[in-house]
Amino acid sequence: LTFPKKLWKIVESDQFKSIWWDDDGNCVVIDEEFFKKEVLERRGPLRIFETDCMKSFIRQLNLYGFSKMRQDFQRSASLAEFLAEETAASAFSKLQFYYNPNFKRGYPHLLIRCKRRVGIKNKPPAAFSLNQ
Repeated sequence: LTFPKKLWKIVESDQFKSIWWDDDGNCVVIDEEFFKKEVLERRGPLRIFETDCMKSFIRQLNLYGFSKMRQDFQRSASLAEFLAEETAASAFSKLQFYYNPNFKRGYPHLLIRCKRRVGIKNKPPAAFSLNQ
């Protein structure tokens, strides 16, 4: 299976608790610490992805056109409310949100549009002449 298809299967599965759709089904939400243990550290026939490193997994997401979304919070004026929100936000900040316009809950047919980006670094430079 391709990376997007594997990702789709685990996001859709009830078996995994470290990755899920956001409320709208437009973003994938990942609890990075839990995901590393639950998914990336699997071995042998249970292994899903070819890496056990979160950094490499995120690189794959980026190569397939996923972008990290920022979650903005409204802050309260009162100190007590602000501190309560800070505590909630720090727990929430362990969650990462990734968006790809071709990766949406209920639209598996869009997966074929999730293509791996070709590395720009490896392309030869455009016609360049030393005789200018």
